[in-house]
Amino acid sequence: MTTGHPLGIQLYSVRDDIAPADLGRTLARLAALGFTHAEPYDILTDTAGLGAALRSAGLRADTAHASVLRHDETALLDAAEALGVRTVITPYVDPGGIADRDGVERLAAALNGAAQRAAARGIRIGYHNHDFEFAQAVDGVPAYELLVRLLDPAVVLEVDVYWAGVGGADVFELLPRLGERLRLLHVVHEREPGNDRPVLGVDTAGRMSEVLALTAATVELPVVEVVAHHSDVWPLVERNAAYFLGQVNA
Repeated sequence: MTTGHPLGIQLYSVRDDIAPADLGRTLARLAALGFTHAEPYDILTDTAGLGAALRSAGLRADTAHASVLRHDETALLDAAEALGVRTVITPYVDPGGIADRDGVERLAAALNGAAQRAAARGIRIGYHNHDFEFAQAVDGVPAYELLVRLLDPAVVLEVDVYWAGVGGADVFELLPRLGERLRLLHVVHEREPGNDRPVLGVDTAGRMSEVLALTAATVELPVVEVVAHHSDVWPLVERNAAYFLGQVNA
């Protein structure tokens, strides 16, 4: 690892290359690119194997995408503890489930309860957004705004700046307003080929240096994610790694 500052990658970016036979080689390749952290999206299937591969590659997994709403909470926390994961992040909810205030309140209550129980084990619960939390209005405001108001401050926010912008957010207004609630970022400098989704809010393309500067006081870890695969993803991962390493080590 060559970086003096942490840089993560969501393993969904390289999902085609993390079958058990490929996992160790793939994690080592990510570490060679300068990533210091990997963010898994499956910590239950083979917790021991994942842990061994991370240790062999010299990567940490401080965060993981794993929904406390869909999986057995105790099993998730056991796996997180075994891997050294400090923050277990709910990565996705059914958009229809937060289409009204009752749904948002139920989600907030579930996350708040999980956060209280996880804290007893030294683990935080987090929430990761997509676009619909900003595109869907509840009580005249984006569902995300209502959710954040209802969440206990102990629930960590991992803002995906790309998806927030697609959904209609002005990321440059949103991020500082979240203050210390914002601890993690999903970032992408160069998007996947063929990504022509309309951005309803403020487009962050070419403005990642501004995003990182704006959040430097609170963000613990920027996490690169390249979602769609239309070709060999590795050149894109490598270019994103080089860009963000240049930013965090500037």
